[in-house]
Amino acid sequence: MITTFTNHHCRDCQSVNIVKNGHNQSGSPQYICKDCGSRKVLEPHEGYSEERKEEVLRAYQERSSLRGVARTFGIARQTITNWLKKKLLNLPSVAETLIPAQTDDVLELDEVWSFVYTRVDQVWLWTALCRRTRQIVAFVNGDHSLETCQKLWDQIPEDYRLCHTFSDFWKAYEAVFPEETHRSVGKETGETAHMERWNNTLRQRVGRFVRETLSFSKNEWWHDKVTHWFIITYNWAITSC
Repeated sequence: MITTFTNHHCRDCQSVNIVKNGHNQSGSPQYICKDCGSRKVLEPHEGYSEERKEEVLRAYQERSSLRGVARTFGIARQTITNWLKKKLLNLPSVAETLIPAQTDDVLELDEVWSFVYTRVDQVWLWTALCRRTRQIVAFVNGDHSLETCQKLWDQIPEDYRLCHTFSDFWKAYEAVFPEETHRSVGKETGETAHMERWNNTLRQRVGRFVRETLSFSKNEWWHDKVTHWFIITYNWAITSC
């Protein structure tokens, strides 16, 4: 039989004058240093690589729940949450992902219903899609009012505001979008078909927007940021095709 011994030392002062100090909440043994008083895990796990983090976050984007991703990869839910927050706090703007507009571009407009925490707290996602590039050029989360429609218009980049636009007959569009370039049409015309198709993609990929679902946002910050993340990821995928 071969017996091996490992000499441990304090990771702060490098002293070998350390003794056992119980276990942490995860069950890992801890030590206390008698020289500097430091209390740490005896054999800490190596940090996750950036490639591993991106792999986990991509899985989260495929309509998996946070708990489901944690079970699949065997990583603590709080750890994944911390990665998510860091990712969501450093997202580029939608405008940074866009292909430049052309003079004959057409925008299709629509809004999709969802909710935050309870179904009575309704949130509508308003989007503008470029028919040529299939990119989402602007979005906003809010209520179903004229004020939110105005916010959508304000989010549209300047070079896209000259485009012709098509929407359904919701009265807010006619009040906000320029009369000379905007038309309200029915679904049977096909003028908003690309926008309707994108709505289906959204519901397929983001559980928060499924009509009958147990997945939902618990606060507006998460709802808005996860939506933003999906849109810029979608826009980038379009440009790489």
